[in-house]
Amino acid sequence: MKGNEKLLKVLNQLLADELTAINQYMVHSEMCDNWGYEKLHKAIEKQALDEMHHAEWLIRRILFLDGMPEVSKLNPMKIGKNVQDIIGKDQNAEVDAVKAYNSAIALAHEVADQATVDLLIKILNMEEGHVDWAESQRTQIEQMGLETYLSKQTEGAAS
Repeated sequence: MKGNEKLLKVLNQLLADELTAINQYMVHSEMCDNWGYEKLHKAIEKQALDEMHHAEWLIRRILFLDGMPEVSKLNPMKIGKNVQDIIGKDQNAEVDAVKAYNSAIALAHEVADQATVDLLIKILNMEEGHVDWAESQRTQIEQMGLETYLSKQTEGAAS
């Protein structure tokens, strides 16, 4: 089924955002693992896996609309230097994703592509969950202090 060219372009932009997020989150996840923050490692890795699903769904939709997924295009990654920086950079990326998905949903409505609207809303809801997670982490750091927060991110004393 031939899709709207403008919408296909936007879907490929979203795909680039998702592919960039996968890479950024995997680096952040591995940084946390390297520092011994196993709980953060697992939480950020799960978000990277969510982004992989988003990319997969977007690729499927682009192909269904007779488009060509552009998988070699990445945006610049913003790698954090410490846990607070990682959470902040990932939160900013998710806020940008929410804006991009809302804009894409409006376009999909405009071109009367309800199936794409439905897919984009599904992804949008997950992206909003990622924003909420980051906000919760920042609130915890603010309320309990960075040291206490970080001590709760480990699996326990090293053997």
